[in-house]
Order: sequence, then structure tokens, then C-alpha cells
Amino acid sequence: MNDDVFRLTPLDVRKTEFRKAMRGYEALAVEEFRARVADELEKVVREKLVLEERARVLEEQLRVYQGREKAMNDALVAAQQLRAETKEQAEREAQMIIREAEADAERRLDRARRELERLDATGQQVAQAHTAYLASLRALVERQKAELEALAQSEALAFGKVAGSITPASERETAGRRSSPKWIKSIVEE
Repeated sequence: MNDDVFRLTPLDVRKTEFRKAMRGYEALAVEEFRARVADELEKVVREKLVLEERARVLEEQLRVYQGREKAMNDALVAAQQLRAETKEQAEREAQMIIREAEADAERRLDRARRELERLDATGQQVAQAHTAYLASLRALVERQKAELEALAQSEALAFGKVAGSITPASERETAGRRSSPKWIKSIVEE
């Protein structure tokens, strides 16, 4: 029999009446059995209701847990995506920082090279100016020396003895005296 067609409740068992027949069952035994069946059926129905309620609660809990599991899976997927995106972004930022640092280092090296070239050129100019200055100073000292020697010789000839008391430079060197200070001599000799 199908449950939808025939539903038997404890009340149905208690109120069912049987026809009396001649050779039927003992009425007291049947009534006693009906009472036991009704009690048992009542107990089964109550247990069924309790189990159905428990099943409903468990199904609700299952739905809640499934919702939580789905939420946790979604959160886990989102966290993994976020981690991957964060890692990617960190790598991009690191590459950008490295490229900026390399570009900055290259700019600094270029600046240092240009400064070194400028300083080298300046040093060469200073060295050339120094060489030119020394050459012109030597030439000046030589001219002055020649003029002084010429003047000393011409004065000695023109004034005789008095003028002769001025000793020409060549004679002064032989006499142990220096004709010019030491620093002028060092410039001339370079």
C-alpha cells in the first residue's frame, strides 16, 4: 500500500469498529491488540515528528554549513587571487624601482663623466696657462737680466772707475755673489 492512499493514525485504530461475526476473534483480545497497536503507532508518529523536526533542523544546519563552506571557498579563492595580484604588483613595483635606480645611476655616472671631462679640460687649461706663464716669466727674467747686464757694462765704460765699482753680473758670480734671487733662478732654469 502507498502512504498517500492509506494513512493510518492512532485515532483511526482506536475508533475502528469491526462487525461481529459468528466465529470471529475474541473481542477482548482484539481490543487489547488495537490499544497496543494504537499506542505503538502513536509512539512511532511522535518519533517520526521528532525525527522530521530534527531532520529539518539538520537540513537547515547543513544549508548554513554549505553556505559557510561556499563563502569560505569564495574567500579562499579571493585571497589567492589577491595574493597573486599583490605578488604581481610587488614584482612590477620592484622592477620599476630597479629600472628607476638603474636610470638614476646611469644619469649620475653620465654627470660624473662630464664633470671628470670638464675637470680634466680645466686641468689641461691650467697646465697650459702655467706653462705659458712660466715661459713668459722666463722670457721676462731673461730680458731683465740681459738689460741689467747691458746697463752694467755700459755704465762701467761710460764712467770709468766710479762706474767700474759696479761689478757686472758675470764677475759677481765668479766673486761668489749671486746675480739674482734663488726663486728667479729656479724659474729660469726650468
